[in-house]
Amino acid sequence: MNKAEVRKQEAARRKALSFEQVLSLSEKLLSQFITLDFQDVETIHFFLPIREKNEPDTFMLIKWLKAQHPGIKIIVPKADFSTSLMTHHHYQGEEGLQKSLFNIPEPVLDEHYNGKIDMVLVPLLAFDSRGYRVGYGRGFYDRFLEGLDTLKVGLSLFESVDIISDAHAHDVKLDLCLTPEKIYDFRT
Repeated sequence: MNKAEVRKQEAARRKALSFEQVLSLSEKLLSQFITLDFQDVETIHFFLPIREKNEPDTFMLIKWLKAQHPGIKIIVPKADFSTSLMTHHHYQGEEGLQKSLFNIPEPVLDEHYNGKIDMVLVPLLAFDSRGYRVGYGRGFYDRFLEGLDTLKVGLSLFESVDIISDAHAHDVKLDLCLTPEKIYDFRT
């Protein structure tokens, strides 16, 4: 299937999930997340979930990380839809967020972060057996990740699709993808 077909199919599949199902799947993603090696990680970039789109609840992961690894800096994005670029900000807690026009939780305070990022949690609708992903189609994360030396970790509520037929060389591949059932490693 091509990206448009995968995007349509997987968006409908995710939309059909109940709140309770998303919560349960997110708890299973947390179980996978806590098995990652954080020994050399100083900074993690998290996407924040659009609950109306049944995205994985990354707030669970953030809470666990703050409790277990309080020294790791948490960075979150703010999207500029006029340029399809993101700025990056220190996470100040849920109380420091407000929903954008597109229901994306974003930081209110503009404490920008321009330093090194060791790990990026990447949003997606689907991913394939080679590590290519399909998002909403605006290219925010492809632009952000291009040329960035970081561990790219996708979070998916579902297992991989076989092959995304129109993945391009400019599409940034994931290093890992966490699903409720397993961790896919695309680095080898």
